[in-house]
Amino acid sequence: MVMASGRSTKARWVRGLLAGAAVLLGIVAAQAQTPVRFSLDWRWEGPAAPFAVALDKGYFAAEGLDVTIDPASGSREPISRVASGTYDAALGDVNSLVRFRDENPGKDIKAVMMVYDRPPFAIIGRKSRGITKEVSSLQGKTFGAPAGDGAFAQWPIFKAVNTIDDSSMKFENVGFPVREPMLAQGEVDAVFGFAMSSYINLKSRGVPADDIVVLLMSDYGVDLYGNVIIVSEKFAKENPEAVKGLLRAIMKGVQDTVKDPESAVDAVIKRNDVAKKDVELERLKMVLEQNILTPFVKENGFGGIDKVRFAKALDQIGLAFTYKEKPTVESVFTEEFLPAADQRKVN
Repeated sequence: MVMASGRSTKARWVRGLLAGAAVLLGIVAAQAQTPVRFSLDWRWEGPAAPFAVALDKGYFAAEGLDVTIDPASGSREPISRVASGTYDAALGDVNSLVRFRDENPGKDIKAVMMVYDRPPFAIIGRKSRGITKEVSSLQGKTFGAPAGDGAFAQWPIFKAVNTIDDSSMKFENVGFPVREPMLAQGEVDAVFGFAMSSYINLKSRGVPADDIVVLLMSDYGVDLYGNVIIVSEKFAKENPEAVKGLLRAIMKGVQDTVKDPESAVDAVIKRNDVAKKDVELERLKMVLEQNILTPFVKENGFGGIDKVRFAKALDQIGLAFTYKEKPTVESVFTEEFLPAADQRKVN
């Protein structure tokens, strides 16, 4: 009986230990799955491939994150989404972020990872409408300029650094859906937009590639950065490890996309019923070449900034916007959540 009692006591002890372990594992698992609401800057198109890859390959889940990603209608919208608390993090235009922070000092949204080291802001025109690579060709022309467009928002800077008198130019406030169709039909001479969007959209509408002229603003003295990962102050303070995990997962998605763009774009296509692989692959490759894999990124890794250049960018934003209180580089962008430099190599 003593032996039986001993075995019974040991069995109860083992069962108790296992039950306790199960409860502990359950608590850990529950804690590990931190929900993250993330907003893209646009639709599910080629440039969104790194985020789709990170989802499909389980990179977010491996960091203990339950990430939901939604499209948006432009690179400004994600900022208001995060500011309102509807989303925890997003991909948005850093220049719009700078302005938003100055206009809304109580909303402390941080930029935590640079995605577009070189911005895609561009003026896209047609040779047949008299547009060339020369800035002087813009004189007297009519432009499709959506009021909420990130590229058009930089026109005052482009105009200032290139000493342009725009009194002979006409700017029509058009909707995003009709911007490229109007240019394709010759109703305007050029449009403001993101290079990879407008160029590809024009080609898909039958405009010959040799009739399309793209003036990337960064080639004409505009020193700005582009899209950046932003997080809300509240989410960052309450979940600093989750922010670090989010950026690690995005980093892996970027690295996989750089290595194999064709496979990466498949992750986008399955989320967009009307997208065509050849079109989105070309769009993705444009973004990789023009905006992501810059000489700075190849040398220093993805996600960080050149603080001297960022300071110049803040100066240029001031050409188009009167600051209430000019920000410092550190007040806008922080590197504290970035993966280590050796984990951010992309070449």
